[in-house]
Amino acid sequence: MHRTLSVASSPVRDLLALTSRPEVISFAGGLPAPELFDLDGVRAAYDLALRDRSVLQYAPTEGNPDLRALVSARLTDSGLPTSDVLITTGSQQALTLVATALLGPDAVVAVEEPTYLAALQCFQMTGARIVPVASDSDGLVPASLRSVVAAEKPDLLYLVPTFANPTGRTLSAPCRAEIAEIAAANSLWVVEDDPYGELRYRGSAVPPLASISDRTIYLGSFSKVGAPGMRLGWLRAPADLLRTLVIVKQAADLHTSTVDQAAAAAYLTHNDLDAHVARLRTEYGARRDAMIAALPATVPPGTTWSDPDGGMFVWLRLPGDADSAVLLKEALLHDVAFVPGASFFATTPDHATFRMSFTTNTVEEIGEGMARLAKVLR
Repeated sequence: MHRTLSVASSPVRDLLALTSRPEVISFAGGLPAPELFDLDGVRAAYDLALRDRSVLQYAPTEGNPDLRALVSARLTDSGLPTSDVLITTGSQQALTLVATALLGPDAVVAVEEPTYLAALQCFQMTGARIVPVASDSDGLVPASLRSVVAAEKPDLLYLVPTFANPTGRTLSAPCRAEIAEIAAANSLWVVEDDPYGELRYRGSAVPPLASISDRTIYLGSFSKVGAPGMRLGWLRAPADLLRTLVIVKQAADLHTSTVDQAAAAAYLTHNDLDAHVARLRTEYGARRDAMIAALPATVPPGTTWSDPDGGMFVWLRLPGDADSAVLLKEALLHDVAFVPGASFFATTPDHATFRMSFTTNTVEEIGEGMARLAKVLR
């Protein structure tokens, strides 16, 4: 109980309430654009699913067999050979299941610093000790991981290696190979969280870490390319561990929503998801370009920022000893918002950092929002 009470609320979730006013242009939440949801396709998929009354019944914990087969085939086609997956209630639940199965109060978790703040919350809930691994402009630094593994002997490494949240960075293929070697040599489990990998706007795809490491647990999601309200994710793991995780999920919620799974299976069967993703790439790529182009006139000299090849986020650091949390209060008075960076750090926060998402707003809205932000930052 005391461990649960000590876990702080997510500042991003808290910000959603502050930015709900229609006049606010928010770069805070990592949200897909609602106007790009395939409403007609999803509506038709639910209509098809509901022709079978069994989709309103209890179902197997592992998930809808058709959906598991479709997801496995899609992963295999993308270069990650997959025979089976566990369907979860969003990839956030997948992470919780892994933490429950593999961690306890004496466990040690290594994370790239900075990292996805909901992952930090998840690990804190288990009572595990979180240790940071240094990162640079290309993501996690393998040499730092070697040092952390030698000194701390972590049980688990958590990574968002492709278009990371919050930095937008992508780990190179050589670095992934080195991390796979470190994991194998030290019996280290690696969680590869990949909700953004299909949202690439330039460059070539980098093979998943899971494709070269049998110590990797791969998490995926329908939230960023489909609809987050459906709360559908999946987990790929070695067979023995997958069986354990099925039991953990049984104890958590029996199974993920039967009707939502059936609708997703119908959607993947009768629609071209690749074509939908291609549209998202075009739209989000233009929004990414608009934000990057506006930054020099928005931020003060000496500010640095990431230049992501995909995903949803740009990560910035203001010069000197600026405090982005203080600046956010002023930004909200100008009806614009971002996420201060401190909460993404496991240990020593850098208060001069902040995260901005470019996916939710149109190119025109981004231009207006950046003009508002310039009044605060410059």
